[in-house]
Amino acid sequence: MALNEYEIKKMMCDVGKRIYDRNMVAANDGNISVKLNDNEFLCTPTGVSKGFMTPEYICKVDAQGNVIQANKGFKPSSEIKMHMRVYAKRPDVGAVVHAHPTFATSFAIAGIPLTQPIMPEAVIALGCVPIAPYGTPSTMEIPDAVEPYLEHFDAVLLESHGALTWSTDLMAAYMKMESVEFYAELLYKAKQLGGPKEFDKEQIAKLYEIRRKMGLPGRHPANLCQNKGKENCHNCGGGCSSSAQVDDNKELVAAITKKVLQSLK
Repeated sequence: MALNEYEIKKMMCDVGKRIYDRNMVAANDGNISVKLNDNEFLCTPTGVSKGFMTPEYICKVDAQGNVIQANKGFKPSSEIKMHMRVYAKRPDVGAVVHAHPTFATSFAIAGIPLTQPIMPEAVIALGCVPIAPYGTPSTMEIPDAVEPYLEHFDAVLLESHGALTWSTDLMAAYMKMESVEFYAELLYKAKQLGGPKEFDKEQIAKLYEIRRKMGLPGRHPANLCQNKGKENCHNCGGGCSSSAQVDDNKELVAAITKKVLQSLK
């Protein structure tokens, strides 16, 4: 049974409390939105803690992020442009969650994408989580940086900023944020133990087949990695990083240097 607008607002407050209680945001960080129809969206307000919201905090905006309804003292999140870009490019998306989970954000700050295939659940349900290049908060820089990843992925790290997840409904989008953080924490801890043991190409292919049979929503896994042209993103060797081009340049310089040295022999 479809929830009415007030029930959706209550759920947004509950999800806000969950991300606050799970240390995914601090102070007034983070924002949440839900699609009601093609031109009506609910979103959390700017400048308030997501852990202490009540339904009257929630604002309503149109597809351009303009205010349709907001109670006195509240205005939509300054990051609403980022949410609207997701909805514009992904008609299948019904909710978007932005947070600053500590482990995932640490990877975003370090410039390391979550691409290593280390556990079945992450490969099947989450897929690779690339890094979108840094953009100034509340400007069009972030939506523009995120847009190239929307077609192929269901979650993205924001360089030096946080994480963004989207899915068919609010709970699904929130669960993806939980999965991103859990995956990041396991990967971080595995690195402290000497590095994770990754699945090989055949094991990954089997996991992808399980996903296809399950009929899960979303765009993962992409048929081709948009950064490296590999058969699947879990074998791109970190090509989903915002600094992937730097790595390519290093490889090119190394190849040229090798040829020069050979010519001198």
